[in-house]
Formats: sequence, C-alpha cells, structure tokens
Amino acid sequence: MTVEVRVPTLGESVTEATVATWFKKPGDAVAVDEMLCELETDKVTVEVPSPAAGVMGDIIAAEGETVGVDALLATLNAGDGAPAAPAPKADAAPAAAPAAAGSAATVDVMVPTLGESVTEATVATWFKAVGDTVEADEMLCELETDKVSVEVPAPSAGVLSAIIANEGDTVAAGGKLAEMSSGAGAVAAAPAATPAPAAAAPAGGKDVENAPSANKLMAEKGVTPASVTGTGKDGRIMKEDVLNALNKPAAAPAPAAAPAAPRPAEDAAREERVKMTKLRQTIARRLKESQNTAAMLTTYNEVDMTEVMALRKEYKDLFEKKHGVRLGFMSFFTKACVHALKEVPEVNAEIDGTDVVYKNYVNMGVAAGTPQGLVVPVIKDADSMSFAEIEKAISEKGKRARDGKLSMAEMQGGTFTISNGGVYGSLMSSPILNPPQSGILGMHKIQDRPMAINGQVVIRPMMYLALSYDHRIVDGKGAVTFLVRVKEALEDPRRLLMDL
Repeated sequence: MTVEVRVPTLGESVTEATVATWFKKPGDAVAVDEMLCELETDKVTVEVPSPAAGVMGDIIAAEGETVGVDALLATLNAGDGAPAAPAPKADAAPAAAPAAAGSAATVDVMVPTLGESVTEATVATWFKAVGDTVEADEMLCELETDKVSVEVPAPSAGVLSAIIANEGDTVAAGGKLAEMSSGAGAVAAAPAATPAPAAAAPAGGKDVENAPSANKLMAEKGVTPASVTGTGKDGRIMKEDVLNALNKPAAAPAPAAAPAAPRPAEDAAREERVKMTKLRQTIARRLKESQNTAAMLTTYNEVDMTEVMALRKEYKDLFEKKHGVRLGFMSFFTKACVHALKEVPEVNAEIDGTDVVYKNYVNMGVAAGTPQGLVVPVIKDADSMSFAEIEKAISEKGKRARDGKLSMAEMQGGTFTISNGGVYGSLMSSPILNPPQSGILGMHKIQDRPMAINGQVVIRPMMYLALSYDHRIVDGKGAVTFLVRVKEALEDPRRLLMDL
C-alpha cells in the first residue's frame, strides 16, 4: 500500500518551508514516527515523521525545494509486504559472520539535529581516535554551535574506523562525522588502526591523546609534542597550540636584528591569537545587528530596595525551608516586570516585517554570564508562575548555563529580558536589546545613598534601573511608564499581591 508523506501544518501565518535535509533515501526501511526529513521555515525547523512503517518510495521534493502546507514530499510503501525488502540483509548477516571472521558492519556517525534555526556546527573535540574501541552511547566528540555545545554519542558498540570531520571543521546538520565498525570483526580490526594514535603517546608522558589535526601538523612541520603547550581538555594539544608554537619562534629573532629599537614584532611575541568560538562570534554578530536594526534608546530610574530587602530578610528562611530554594531578588524583579508588561504590552511585543506581534504571555529571558560567553536561558510562561517556581527555574537554568548543558529549546522564544550587571558591581549601564525583543531591563548594584524623604536626609539602599527599548514600537511614554510601574511594585511589594 502506498502512503503519502505530506508537509504538516507549519504554524500560525507560516505557509511554506524549504526542504533542508532528508534522513532517509528510497529503499530505506523506516519505522512509524521515525524522522524522514527536516523542513526549515523563516521561524522554526520542523521534523517530518514517518506516518507508517515500511520502505521509502520516491522523494518528490528534493533538498532545497520550497514546498507549501500539505504539499507531497514523498511516498512510502507500507503494509504487510513492505518490510520484506530489508529482511534479506538482516538474515544474511548472521550467516556471513562465521564464514568471515574479520567481517564487520559499517555504521555512520552523523551530526545530530542541532536545534531550531541551527544548520551547522564546528567539531570542537574528538574524545576518541581512529582504532579506539567504544561502547554504545559513549561520547565520541563534541560539536560547538553558535548557541550550545552538543555531545555526539556512539550509535553502537564497536571500533572507530575513520574520522571524516576533523577538529575545527564545520559540518552541516545531518552531515557525516565518522565511520564505525560494529559486529563480529570490529574488535579484531582495532589493532590494525592503532599505530597512528600511538605516535601521540610520547607527548610529555600524558595519558590523553592529542587532536589528530595537531598530530598531522606537528609531523608536517617537524615540531615535537614536548615543545607545544596543550590548551585542550586535560592538556590535550590542539591545532591552534601547534600554530602558536610555530609563530613564537618566528617572532623571537626580530629584537636581535635591531636591539636598540624595539619593533612591533616584540609585542607580537607576547601576544596570543585565539579564534573566537562560535558562541562568541554569534554574540558579537547579534549585538551589532541589534544596534544596526533597532532604534534603541535607554531610559533610567532608581528604586528604593528597602521594602524588598526587609521582606526577603523576614521570610527567606521559611521560604527556603518550604520550597527548597533560596529567595533572591530575581523573582521580585520578574514579578514586577510581568506586572508592568501587562500595562505596557508593546514592551513585550516584536516587529515582524510591517506587523507588530503582541505576546499575550511572558517568556522571561534571564541573561547569564558563563565561561563561554553570555547566554540567555528563557523561563517560559513566567507570568503564570509563583515566586518559588521562578526561583527554582532561575537556579536550575543558571546551573545548566554554567555547565554548558542548556538545550536549544531553553534559549528560544523569549519575549523580554532581564540582565543583572549588579552581581559584578556595575552601578549603571545601558543594556543592548536581544532581538527580536523590544525591551530589556538592566539591574545594577544596590548601594546605600543619602535620599531626601519627607524633608529628611536618610540613607537608603538604592538601585539604578535601565530600560533599553526599541523606539520603533515603544514610545517614550510607554518606556517611562513601564519603569515607574516596576519601581512602584518593588518599593511596595504588596502591590504585586493585589495586582495594582
């Protein structure tokens, strides 16, 4: 029986998509709900599952073609007789194994789905070398995208027989990373492949193996591992380390040629050139795009933190005892922003072409600094969460951000962002918008300052607040009103309870 595979509903206002990647080809056996292909729209990436078990028939829409909703993508041969096609391969394998003791099945290691709107990654680190024996689900390598790091597990137990994409190579989603040998002959094949990694063993007597690309470059340039300082995991020598070692000797003779007049080469010998990570490149690109695209403006106010600090001090022990998480300031600010966004919805909106898209929900982005760079995990539906739920979400996502374990889904869909520069001691700053959002609130250091209250000068814990906003959609009145509502809610937290 022939089953048609069609383009699914792509979402509100989305009428067409581009076929990005086919995971199956004609003749391949497929199971129900197994991914057949991936479609890419101007907003999201959509995976198309198999509607039935069977064998792939014809592919109607090739990679790169644009298709509309419900368009025919491919045909599938399903039914009682459909799975019979791949059966001979499965039956033949056990029969052939005893006859050829060295036979082994080749398994491809592919780039996994990288997430919405992410089409490529850089191979950061190979944890295994050619000839290594690996277990199923053991980590083979780590990929670095412009948003997160992705670990690639072994699809089966066996021996890593070939590395197709070396460290530093850029690979596309669904691309081939390596080949593995699995089956009866896989372990036997391992010794034949081990001499290449063995050459890296003398590198300072370390147990870790250097990057294959580094070994190749050292062999070509006649560089000894002992003369190179490894900056990779556990002291692993990377290709960049070899390049740095090669560059330093070349710069050193320059001062000797002109000892009386120091030259720029002297400074070069003391400098270190490191390629920007994908994440850092994306941060730079997106921040500059934000400045070039949005009509960005910042307005300021200040808030007396006396009442929030008193409330937190009074209830923090009971709060932690009941909810198992500390009561911080972020939940107060999140609640205050949610309250203000209801009154000034344009701050929670975005521009899409010539349309303004108003969000009737709040997905709160919370900017977090990590060793790899700035990331913004998103707390979905923050407007319907309690103080405890907000604090738990912030704590959990903050830890995952520091550990580099955030998924793509956890950093997408934000409608408004809070950035707390105060944790680093910042007294005042102008935060940059996180496109396509139209507003970002900057928190700062709480500092005691003399304030005039009821004709008296008193010392109060004050914080400057900064709201950067897109003036194309948010007027000055709306921006100032938003900040004033945040200020009022924090200076009298009871207003949050009464929705005032």
